Amino acid sequence: MIKRGLLALCMGLAVGTTAQAAEQVDLDMVSKIRQEAFHRSQVMDTFSHLTETIGPRLTNSPAMAQANAWTRSRFNDWGLVNVHDEAFEDFGRGWEFTSASVEMLGQRVQPLHALPKAWTPGTNGPVEGELIQVDIKKLADLEQYKGKLRGKILLLGDAREYKRGTESDSHRHDATSLEGLQAFTIPKTAEEDRAKRVKEYNERQELGKAVNAFFVEEGALAAISISGWDNGIIRVAGGGSRRAGESVGIPELAMIAEHFNPLVRALKDKQSLKLRVDVQARFTDDSNQPGHNTLAEIRGSSKADEIVMLGAHMDSWHTGTGAADNAAGVAVMMEAMRILKAVGAKPKRTIRVALWSGEEQGLIGSQAYVAQHFARYPEPTDAAQKALPASLREPTGALQKLRDYDKFQVYFNMDNGSGRFRGIYAQENMAAMPIFEAWLKPFNDVGATTVVSRNTGSTDHISYDRVGLPGFQFVQDRLDYFSNVHHSHLDTWDHAEAEDLKQAAAIVASFVYNAAMREERFPRKPLLEK
Repeated sequence: MIKRGLLALCMGLAVGTTAQAAEQVDLDMVSKIRQEAFHRSQVMDTFSHLTETIGPRLTNSPAMAQANAWTRSRFNDWGLVNVHDEAFEDFGRGWEFTSASVEMLGQRVQPLHALPKAWTPGTNGPVEGELIQVDIKKLADLEQYKGKLRGKILLLGDAREYKRGTESDSHRHDATSLEGLQAFTIPKTAEEDRAKRVKEYNERQELGKAVNAFFVEEGALAAISISGWDNGIIRVAGGGSRRAGESVGIPELAMIAEHFNPLVRALKDKQSLKLRVDVQARFTDDSNQPGHNTLAEIRGSSKADEIVMLGAHMDSWHTGTGAADNAAGVAVMMEAMRILKAVGAKPKRTIRVALWSGEEQGLIGSQAYVAQHFARYPEPTDAAQKALPASLREPTGALQKLRDYDKFQVYFNMDNGSGRFRGIYAQENMAAMPIFEAWLKPFNDVGATTVVSRNTGSTDHISYDRVGLPGFQFVQDRLDYFSNVHHSHLDTWDHAEAEDLKQAAAIVASFVYNAAMREERFPRKPLLEK
């Protein structure tokens, strides 16, 4: 076993040495980046302003506009160029809420913890009504509630059994979990998977629109659903509709499971319950408005027309302060740009940062940007296909490559919370793996060691990957991202780790600098045509 272990170690060192010999890394610049990132960091200043001064940043809300303006001002202060907002097609209306309360009335008065879903209306003052349970899973279920909902407050769905956790809330990678990431699962046939997802998506959309309109027509006062998580956490996203002209339904809230479940049990015991609901919420626009991404650059020198990009989505949901999702990513990407300016970096290629909007509604901002600047598939002519998200549409023809497609190099993204970088997903780009190994080597001592071949999805690097451009997301310690904070009211400053954000900013700054200085174009994997 010892001999075998030594042999594996020697082989690993040989591979690493070869990769580093083949890939030039400016260790003097990396040292400067580390010094600036670790000893003169401003990442928490940026993070704090986004979360505790501006707060949650729902796309097209007044707070999102404030975030666009503030980040532009910081980029200008740091000496970046081409600082601007770039609009994308009419996203919809802005929305915000200022307060929400739910109380149980009667013999036992009790406050109940609930928060509104985005893009649902306010109550225009407190409303009181009898609580009734409503369970709608398909369109046919609406019929049984006709004429029964006027003046009522609706409890949507059933109680959920509490399941005790089997591991700690917060998690960091160890050698075993990092090794597990090296396994690659051969994907299912894309066509079969897409057909299933299209069917499910269309059914959800049809049912949601019908329910919104039905509750309004029937005169219900408000609706309450159970939070997706237990332990007093309110996990909530959107309801109603952000689109002008579509029904926004009635005021709808998500309630903690520990308050929702007793209400269900009481109703099943034939108890009569009355609630008072007060939601102060408003739409900030009367018509559909464009969303806006914020961009800035460090201009390159000898290869200035070639582009290296880094980015993160600045929009968030509305009940926390959008800290882990995704002020953390925004603060790291902004800090990476500040670091490069502070150390006097003079990249050959232009380094461009993008702070996206509309990510939470389906990568809308980054998809629009890629389609406008680099490549796009033809728009479908069929109305049903056009209504689908880009990821679910059927093939529409060959990829249309724009002028900057061949000038693009690589994009790096951050959107998995505030946890420390442990490596990077190579998105099946095997030629990128030895490059990343060389770039990570100067950061092995702060925990970043792992390059895995597998894909990871669900965030803005996918907008690049879909059109054959290199786009990557980092492997991160998840902390309590998927146990406490993701899309919940606990997504706040206190769940972040300052040292982790400093480490991430140093790695991002080094990666984009290395990419901007390479003699050769960053390798691309074969494009899988639709």
